[in-house]
Amino acid sequence: MQLIGTRTSIVKDSDVFSVVIMPTDKKWKTDLLFLWLFAWTVCGVIVLANYFMLSNEKSKIVLIIYLGFWAYFEYKIGKAFWFRRFGKEKLWLKGSSLFYRREINKRGKIHEYNMDLLNEIKVLEPNRGNFFVQMQESFWVIGGERLSFNYGGKEVLWGIQLIDEDAQTLCREVKAAVKRWEKLNAKNSKS
Repeated sequence: MQLIGTRTSIVKDSDVFSVVIMPTDKKWKTDLLFLWLFAWTVCGVIVLANYFMLSNEKSKIVLIIYLGFWAYFEYKIGKAFWFRRFGKEKLWLKGSSLFYRREINKRGKIHEYNMDLLNEIKVLEPNRGNFFVQMQESFWVIGGERLSFNYGGKEVLWGIQLIDEDAQTLCREVKAAVKRWEKLNAKNSKS
């Protein structure tokens, strides 16, 4: 097993190539995210409890709109917390396919990509001055993917919030593995 940085591991063998990217290496950030989620939940419950004390219909409508925004961010923060606590990204090569899975607590959809339609594995260079890029790279958001590949004309993003050096190294390793795998599959299909 080869480690890239503190979050990424690669297993290379004659019949296996597998990458696992952990969501964080800083437990204290996950703990702070939990505190934020807990405080956000308590605030929402308090506001919801006060809804039943209101008699003015306009105030109730405003409160319902507020609770709609609250519920949306409760979901987003909760999902980010669960991913940071129990999630990971997996990418592996098997046969003539590349598989990718973003999982939380060992659950997640496996996406299969035929290597014949796969090309242009690259590192994405974010525009660090852009506000929206900064938001995607923040800890409380599941986003900020640093790697991509083109599959049948569609760009597939992966490698959530990897640092620059880790993203470059991982991109080189995956490109080399895909080339090896293509050669191996070409040799096996001829025989």
